[in-house]
Amino acid sequence: MIDIQILPVENGKQLKEFISLPPSIYRDDPLWVPPLRLLERMDYKDNAVLKRSDHRMFLAYKDGEAVGRIVAYIDPHYNDYYSSKCGMIGAFECIDDNDASGLLFKTAESWFCKKGMTEVLGPINPIAESWGFLLEGNTAPVFMSPHNPLYYNRMIESAGFTKARDLLVYEAHSGKGYEIPERFRRFSETMLKRKPNLTIRNIDRKNLRQESIYILNILNRAVAGNWGYVPVEEDEMKDIVLKLKFILDEKAVCFVEDEGVPVAVALGFPDINVLLKKIKGSLSPRTLFVLLRDMKKIRDYRLWGLAVLPEYHGQGLDVLLYISLFQGLQPRGIRLEANYMLEDNFHILNALEKMNLQPIKRYRVYHKNT
Repeated sequence: MIDIQILPVENGKQLKEFISLPPSIYRDDPLWVPPLRLLERMDYKDNAVLKRSDHRMFLAYKDGEAVGRIVAYIDPHYNDYYSSKCGMIGAFECIDDNDASGLLFKTAESWFCKKGMTEVLGPINPIAESWGFLLEGNTAPVFMSPHNPLYYNRMIESAGFTKARDLLVYEAHSGKGYEIPERFRRFSETMLKRKPNLTIRNIDRKNLRQESIYILNILNRAVAGNWGYVPVEEDEMKDIVLKLKFILDEKAVCFVEDEGVPVAVALGFPDINVLLKKIKGSLSPRTLFVLLRDMKKIRDYRLWGLAVLPEYHGQGLDVLLYISLFQGLQPRGIRLEANYMLEDNFHILNALEKMNLQPIKRYRVYHKNT
């Protein structure tokens, strides 16, 4: 008989096994991009979400070899905000074995039940800042977005999970002839002439602390009410800023200001996955030099977020932001990927489609009552 055993991660050796598992899962996947191992180890020990959350990491062993993993955590901010008793799962990886995956999910559910949780949501990876399993569109992932074997969806559904929400991905590829429709260019120019109080500027690298506070305030007010939204805390924003600071491209982050006060923001960043793949997840003085040297060669960008304060909704500020961001980057011949668009956020989806962006991927987040 094949013996499958689930064990909690309780020591440094097991944590190393936990972090080292993905390369064996993706050895034959040319699209997979290894994370920076040094930063990943630091993150599991000092991640803002996990630090505030009761959590456990579990490994699945088959005949003594690690073949699967999962993080189970209870985020008090999420449960306080929604008045819920929800556990979350993330960092799931597993070989194509329903017995191993089923035991991982069951172990996480049992732990949640002991903690009084009544539902499970995921995958939501607190380390990689990514949501969902890739369901459609098996193309190379951009930085901080999910990539997985498509059989993960079969395994989680076999464990009794059902769809919670789908997240969509759109693309604007100037190398394939994409251009902003002329009517939107005219709208942008006319609007800025009619409303001289509105101005557009890029982020100030020399003042990132204050800029991050502007971003935090706009995000927390703009996306309240969206499914899955939880107010972003300052420690979380600090984590995100630290992750993205070294790849910051000022032209990819811009604000709309009303008489000098930021009221809307577009957050983009270069997709460094092509560089991470080149250095195979190893961070050293040599590979750091490669990263810094080749950063300016990157042509793929991710639009991570676009937010407008509620009192400015319906005025077209989202269009101003998108046009400003794309025009600033277009001379480089860039491809822009807009990620994590809720399938029922029809306002945003309609705007993207009117601007001729093309849907290319779908992620799925799952739910289960315990």
